[in-house]
Amino acid sequence: MMWNLSFISEEDFTNHVKATIEKYGEKLESFDLKRFNKNIIDPIKLIFDKTVYQSSWDEIVSNEIFRQRDKSNNNDIGYFHQRIFQYIANCHVPPNGEEGGWDVIYENADGIEIPDAGSVHTVYVEMKNKHNTMNSASAGKTFIKMQSQLLNDDDCACFLVEAIAQRSQNIKWETTVDKRKVGHKLIRRVSLDQFYALVTGQEDAFYQMCMVLPTVIEKAVKDLEGSIVPHDTVIDELKAMASEQDIESEDLAIAMAAYMLGFGSYNGFH
Repeated sequence: MMWNLSFISEEDFTNHVKATIEKYGEKLESFDLKRFNKNIIDPIKLIFDKTVYQSSWDEIVSNEIFRQRDKSNNNDIGYFHQRIFQYIANCHVPPNGEEGGWDVIYENADGIEIPDAGSVHTVYVEMKNKHNTMNSASAGKTFIKMQSQLLNDDDCACFLVEAIAQRSQNIKWETTVDKRKVGHKLIRRVSLDQFYALVTGQEDAFYQMCMVLPTVIEKAVKDLEGSIVPHDTVIDELKAMASEQDIESEDLAIAMAAYMLGFGSYNGFH
């Protein structure tokens, strides 16, 4: 593959993708029946979902395993979005909790143009995965933090950068603090594509990154296959349990095996 990204090297990008995959940690461990039922699944829901969505037992079990793995994956993707900027010129990613707790700090000696607000030399960034992940209290706290930064440094701007924003934007952020609507031209709400464009000087930099990402992830997974690819055995164990049931219908036998996960001690089931 010919490398087309001018703002990050292939080696740095590949290493960052691998580091993100490795952050998945224990979620990549294989699921057996014991782990699958650690918090006791709801067999009734499984059977409703399987029938209503016209799925096979293999599909519905795989979906449940995916759901359990996915619950905390957003933190790992947040790592990808934040830490990639350590490889991009003029950007700095402070260690967690240090340097004011900012996710990214962007500095440019030539000046950084802020729409309708002139030029500054530093941008402090708070990153969010999705535009609707902050409640009003969290939004107010973040805005106050940004106001405080502006009071301490009159040559900066503060950005709330959203990976999944409602639209491509770089706008004045307005929110509510103590029941009052507040805003400041140097406190901005910025979509991730616009932030990439600002720090790289390349308007479609985020798009270009997205275009190479699938290939790099696939290659990284192959390189790490021995250590990270899970081999789940849940459906095989359920089918083995089903084969021991004195039930002619395989579908009902697997349903009974699923019932036993949640209702094994209930009247009638044992």
